[in-house]
Amino acid sequence: MNKDAQMRAAINQKLIETGERECLKELLRAKLIECGWKDQLKSHCKEVIKEKGLEHVTVDDLVAEITPKGRALVPDSVKELLQRIRTFLAQHAAFKIELDCCFVVLFLKVKLAIN
Repeated sequence: MNKDAQMRAAINQKLIETGERECLKELLRAKLIECGWKDQLKSHCKEVIKEKGLEHVTVDDLVAEITPKGRALVPDSVKELLQRIRTFLAQHAAFKIELDCCFVVLFLKVKLAIN
Protein backbone atom coordinates (compact mmCIF):
# COMPACT_ATOMS: atom_id res chain seq x y z
CA MET A 1 0.00 0.00 0.00
CA ASN A 2 1.52 3.35 -1.03
CA LYS A 3 1.74 6.38 1.26
CA ASP A 4 -1.34 8.11 -0.26
CA ALA A 5 -3.46 5.00 0.18
CA GLN A 6 -2.25 4.65 3.77
CA MET A 7 -3.08 8.29 4.48
CA ARG A 8 -6.56 7.91 2.94
CA ALA A 9 -7.17 4.76 4.98
CA ALA A 10 -6.01 6.50 8.17
CA ILE A 11 -8.20 9.54 7.50
CA ASN A 12 -11.18 7.37 6.68
CA GLN A 13 -10.63 5.43 9.90
CA LYS A 14 -10.41 8.69 11.86
CA LEU A 15 -13.64 9.91 10.25
CA ILE A 16 -15.36 6.69 11.26
CA GLU A 17 -13.91 6.67 14.81
CA THR A 18 -14.97 10.23 15.50
CA GLY A 19 -18.42 9.75 13.99
CA GLU A 20 -17.70 12.63 11.61
CA ARG A 21 -18.17 10.44 8.51
CA GLU A 22 -21.82 9.70 9.30
CA CYS A 23 -22.46 13.32 10.29
CA LEU A 24 -20.99 14.55 7.01
CA LYS A 25 -22.95 12.03 4.95
CA GLU A 26 -26.19 12.95 6.68
CA LEU A 27 -25.55 16.68 6.30
CA LEU A 28 -24.79 16.25 2.61
CA ARG A 29 -27.88 14.11 2.03
CA ALA A 30 -30.13 16.61 3.85
CA LYS A 31 -28.72 19.63 2.01
CA LEU A 32 -29.06 17.99 -1.40
CA ILE A 33 -32.66 17.01 -0.71
CA GLU A 34 -33.44 20.43 0.76
CA CYS A 35 -32.21 22.33 -2.30
CA GLY A 36 -34.03 20.06 -4.76
CA TRP A 37 -30.84 18.58 -6.23
CA LYS A 38 -32.02 15.00 -5.82
CA ASP A 39 -35.35 15.71 -7.52
CA GLN A 40 -33.65 17.59 -10.39
CA LEU A 41 -31.28 14.70 -11.01
CA LYS A 42 -34.08 12.15 -10.81
CA SER A 43 -36.02 14.15 -13.37
CA HIS A 44 -32.96 14.36 -15.64
CA CYS A 45 -32.53 10.57 -15.41
CA LYS A 46 -36.13 10.07 -16.49
CA GLU A 47 -35.61 12.44 -19.43
CA VAL A 48 -32.50 10.59 -20.59
CA ILE A 49 -34.24 7.21 -20.34
CA LYS A 50 -37.29 8.53 -22.18
CA GLU A 51 -35.12 10.11 -24.88
CA LYS A 52 -32.90 7.06 -25.50
CA GLY A 53 -35.36 4.33 -24.66
CA LEU A 54 -35.16 2.00 -21.69
CA GLU A 55 -33.77 -0.85 -23.79
CA HIS A 56 -30.91 1.31 -25.09
CA VAL A 57 -29.62 2.78 -21.81
CA THR A 58 -27.19 1.06 -19.47
CA VAL A 59 -26.44 2.17 -15.95
CA ASP A 60 -22.97 3.26 -17.12
CA ASP A 61 -24.52 5.36 -19.91
CA LEU A 62 -26.89 6.97 -17.45
CA VAL A 63 -24.12 7.76 -14.97
CA ALA A 64 -21.96 9.25 -17.74
CA GLU A 65 -24.89 11.37 -18.91
CA ILE A 66 -26.02 12.74 -15.55
CA THR A 67 -22.68 13.19 -13.75
CA PRO A 68 -21.73 16.53 -15.36
CA LYS A 69 -25.19 17.96 -14.72
CA GLY A 70 -25.20 16.61 -11.17
CA ARG A 71 -21.91 18.33 -10.40
CA ALA A 72 -23.06 21.58 -12.00
CA LEU A 73 -26.26 21.60 -9.95
CA VAL A 74 -24.54 21.38 -6.54
CA PRO A 75 -25.45 24.68 -4.83
CA ASP A 76 -23.09 26.91 -2.85
CA SER A 77 -24.80 25.94 0.38
CA VAL A 78 -23.59 22.38 -0.12
CA LYS A 79 -20.08 23.51 -0.98
CA GLU A 80 -19.68 24.60 2.66
CA LEU A 81 -19.72 20.91 3.47
CA LEU A 82 -16.66 20.44 1.28
CA GLN A 83 -14.91 23.16 3.26
CA ARG A 84 -15.82 21.40 6.49
CA ILE A 85 -14.30 18.17 5.15
CA ARG A 86 -11.13 19.98 4.06
CA THR A 87 -10.81 21.55 7.50
CA PHE A 88 -11.24 18.20 9.21
CA LEU A 89 -8.67 16.56 6.96
CA ALA A 90 -6.18 19.39 7.42
CA GLN A 91 -6.50 19.20 11.21
CA HIS A 92 -6.07 15.45 11.30
CA ALA A 93 -3.33 15.34 8.69
CA ALA A 94 -1.39 17.90 10.74
CA PHE A 95 -1.97 15.78 13.84
CA LYS A 96 -0.68 12.67 12.05
CA ILE A 97 2.42 14.52 10.83
CA GLU A 98 3.01 15.80 14.38
CA LEU A 99 2.70 12.26 15.74
CA ASP A 100 5.03 10.92 13.06
CA CYS A 101 7.63 13.57 13.94
CA CYS A 102 7.32 12.78 17.66
CA PHE A 103 7.78 9.11 16.90
CA VAL A 104 10.91 9.80 14.84
CA VAL A 105 12.37 12.01 17.59
CA LEU A 106 11.58 9.37 20.23
CA PHE A 107 13.09 6.64 18.06
CA LEU A 108 16.27 8.67 17.57
CA LYS A 109 16.56 9.37 21.31
CA VAL A 110 16.16 5.68 22.12
CA LYS A 111 18.63 4.73 19.38
CA LEU A 112 21.19 7.25 20.67
CA ALA A 113 20.68 6.09 24.27
CA ILE A 114 21.31 2.46 23.26
CA ASN A 115 24.47 3.27 21.31
